[in-house]
Amino acid sequence: MTETAGETADTTADIIRVRPREDAGERETLISMLDFLRATVVLKVGGLTDEQAASRSVAASALTPAGLVKHLTGVERYWFSIDFAGHDLPEPWSAENSGAFAVEPGDTLADLVAAYRAECARSNAAVADADLDERAHADGNSFTLRYAFAHMIEETARHCGHLDLLRESIDGQTGQ
Repeated sequence: MTETAGETADTTADIIRVRPREDAGERETLISMLDFLRATVVLKVGGLTDEQAASRSVAASALTPAGLVKHLTGVERYWFSIDFAGHDLPEPWSAENSGAFAVEPGDTLADLVAAYRAECARSNAAVADADLDERAHADGNSFTLRYAFAHMIEETARHCGHLDLLRESIDGQTGQ
C-alpha cells in the first residue's frame, strides 16, 4: 500500500495486542512476550504520515519511527531466519546502510510496517519446530533459540521505548 505525503495509512487495523499470560510455559512466555512487543511497534507508528515517520523529532538523534521499523525488520531476519535457521536470504541492509536505520526515498510507513509484519511471520515460521536448546545453524553462530528469543525481546523492547519518545515528540501521543 502506497500513500502520498501527508496521508496516513491504516497499518494497525488488524493488530491485536495481547498481554502475555503470567503462568505460561517457557516457550509460550518467550513467544507471546515478543509478539506483544512486535504489536506495540506497529501500534506505536499507527496514524503517522510518511513525513512524520521520517522526521527526526528528537533533535540530538537521527532515529526516526520509520527507521526503527526498518531496523527491526532486518534484525528479525538476521537473528531468526539467517543466523538461527540458516536460511539463504538476502542481507537486510547494505554495508553503506548498516543497521538499516536510514529511510530511503520511496520508503513509505505502510510498506515498512508490512515488511516488518511479514518478517515477523517468517521469523515465527523459521523457529516453529525448533527446541529452545537448539543451536543456531548458520556458520560462526552458536547461540541457542532461547538466547535469540531473549535477545529479540530486549531489542524490540528497547526500540519500543525509543518509539515512545519519538511519537510523543512528533504529535504528543503517549501510552502503549
